[in-house]
Amino acid sequence: MAASQADRVEQAAGALLRVEGIRFTPARRLVARALAGAAGPQAAGELHATLRGLLPLSSLYRTLAVLERARVLAKEHDAAGVARYELAESLLGHHHHLVCVACGEVRDVGIDPPTESTIARLVEAVARRAGYRATGHRIDIEGTCVSCRTA
Repeated sequence: MAASQADRVEQAAGALLRVEGIRFTPARRLVARALAGAAGPQAAGELHATLRGLLPLSSLYRTLAVLERARVLAKEHDAAGVARYELAESLLGHHHHLVCVACGEVRDVGIDPPTESTIARLVEAVARRAGYRATGHRIDIEGTCVSCRTA
């Protein structure tokens, strides 16, 4: 039987934590699995709702900080300044985001390899013209989600 994405994420997160000498507690497992099933980066409040009270909010914040420090999670801020968490690219794979400017929803979006290659070349050219050496890129595509357009 093939391992689910949540199982693969859990194994990889556990390995990252072991390297850092950090225990993979039940709370840390819960958060990693919840983010593995999320459609995009989650604010702490959204994660708390997803976990349906299985983890007190104060424990959730401590867990997020530990997982971020161990490079299991990446923290970003949305346009409104809200901290959102997602699995690190090393666990989730390279992707970009669709961001609804009306409701704040953030969704992960993958881009086909030929288009991603074109984007990478453009990023390298822009960086080179500015005297930088590009080491990666992230793209947030802003717009209005289907729910907000039909409301």
